[in-house]
Amino acid sequence: SLIKKTILDWSNDNKVDAIITTGGTGLTGRDSTPEAIQEIADKTIDGFGELFRQLSYAKIGTSTIQSRAIGALIQGTYIFALPGSTSACKDAWDEILQFQLDNRYRPCNFIEIMPRILEK
Repeated sequence: SLIKKTILDWSNDNKVDAIITTGGTGLTGRDSTPEAIQEIADKTIDGFGELFRQLSYAKIGTSTIQSRAIGALIQGTYIFALPGSTSACKDAWDEILQFQLDNRYRPCNFIEIMPRILEK
């Protein structure tokens, strides 16, 4: 699919460390971003989707159950698929990603483990 091809192209680019997508994470027929990512992911970051839904629950209640936000690693590149709503994207950035994509965040963050992601 075009989604998979685009993600693979970006994850092969040495200048790209993280990819953030929006939309396509719902339950309708055209929402296929999580499936596309899962098919090509080397590892999933299960805690990302879990934490996103926990934070979202505080704002939108049980409607968060419709979110299939996902995080993964593809060829050493982080990818985060967020819902299409502006509010959801802001919440994901403000509450999770700005910290995990900052090497100063403690006790640990995604940046500090990047050199070891592709270890065998």
